[in-house]
Amino acid sequence: MARKQKHEEHENHERWLVSYADFMTLLFAFFVVMYAVSRVDNKRLLQASESIRWAMHFSGTGGTGALPIFDGPPADGGGPALKSGAQHADQQKEAIEMLRKKLEKRVRPFVMEHQAKPVVSVVVEGRKLTVRLAAAEFFDAGQAVLRPQVLPVLDAIADELVPLQRLLRAEGHTDETPLGNDRWRNNWELSAARAATVVTYLEQAHGARPELLAAVGLGSSHPIAQGTSPEAHERNRRVELVLELDPKDEILGTGLQ
Repeated sequence: MARKQKHEEHENHERWLVSYADFMTLLFAFFVVMYAVSRVDNKRLLQASESIRWAMHFSGTGGTGALPIFDGPPADGGGPALKSGAQHADQQKEAIEMLRKKLEKRVRPFVMEHQAKPVVSVVVEGRKLTVRLAAAEFFDAGQAVLRPQVLPVLDAIADELVPLQRLLRAEGHTDETPLGNDRWRNNWELSAARAATVVTYLEQAHGARPELLAAVGLGSSHPIAQGTSPEAHERNRRVELVLELDPKDEILGTGLQ
């Protein structure tokens, strides 16, 4: 009986291509992932980093009312809205402080520095600047007419404040001593009349716009010195010129920059 001839199986020499294709696919996926990771939005990353740093620094307003964190799409030199608001507030405070120094420099020639009782003082509180005029120097007792000798001082102050074109409020203050004349019924009327005298002078002598002026009489309701001593009474008798920037107000281009 003849023996069947056994044929050898054909060897596939291209099996390695399957493993090679799998390797190339994995390698391609690896480079795609690496490329995607390398394409980080650096501007967004910087904005997020600055927002976190701002929040952890315990400054600014914060809170949910300040959302969204990002002010629109990223732009060159952009930044979080919160940071921009904080910077704007700092710029306003710096501008107010510069104005205070200018005012003090302007009135110094008219005020004797060796006087124990200041004729004019400039106070800054945040975005608010207050120029305090001593009523004892600017008005006669119980009167609301400006003394002629103090007009140059008021002119120097007006030259700095009026061109800013911002709301300027004059507040009249007195002490609690009852009036001893028949012209004014009480300290409310006297304080209001003195404030009105100051804003009238600013309008007529310096062309201040009426819609940017306000006068209010506060009587003895807002003392800055406690007690009933003559010194405390004299400090409380004053007229204050108040300029206050709104948080959204732009930095003023004439003097506040």
